[in-house]
Amino acid sequence: MTAKPTNRTATAQPTIPHALLSPGATSTSPPEHTFEMRFTSTPRGARLARRLAAVRLDGWGIPYGTDAHDAVVLIVAELTANAVRHGHVPGRDFHLRLHAPPHDRVLRVEVTDTRGERLPRRPGVPQGAADTEEEAGRGLLLVSQLAARWDWHPRPDGPGKTVWAEYVFAASQRQPRC
Repeated sequence: MTAKPTNRTATAQPTIPHALLSPGATSTSPPEHTFEMRFTSTPRGARLARRLAAVRLDGWGIPYGTDAHDAVVLIVAELTANAVRHGHVPGRDFHLRLHAPPHDRVLRVEVTDTRGERLPRRPGVPQGAADTEEEAGRGLLLVSQLAARWDWHPRPDGPGKTVWAEYVFAASQRQPRC
């Protein structure tokens, strides 16, 4: 799905300063893997978000070409594309957040946009007959097949919404390195 970059030095790999570790954590405790960034609400921004997520997953020990890597990258691709297509407000960015707590089999993807009036259907709500014949609009169906669960909630700090999905690693899949 996503090609592994040939030049790894071109990608910034921020470190977690000791002062930013969660309370009670030591520098020998496994870090919480979190990646957050704002992107322009354009197709180019969605592409960049997908590529940076792919690089970050590989850095966390979820290598390119594995089922887990490809599934999470596809979830990111669909949610960011939806943020651009359905959540675009001129001059406003969307926000991507990946979070994998240590010793957990769950990786959470969150995409926040600034458009609050165009809301996705809740998981499990059936689509109408007219919707099934359209070529577009199947992104959340893919997300629902790949993720253990997904949903959305209003953005707490302003207008818009956050659509999130949680990918659960199977016992045979490699978990993020901690």
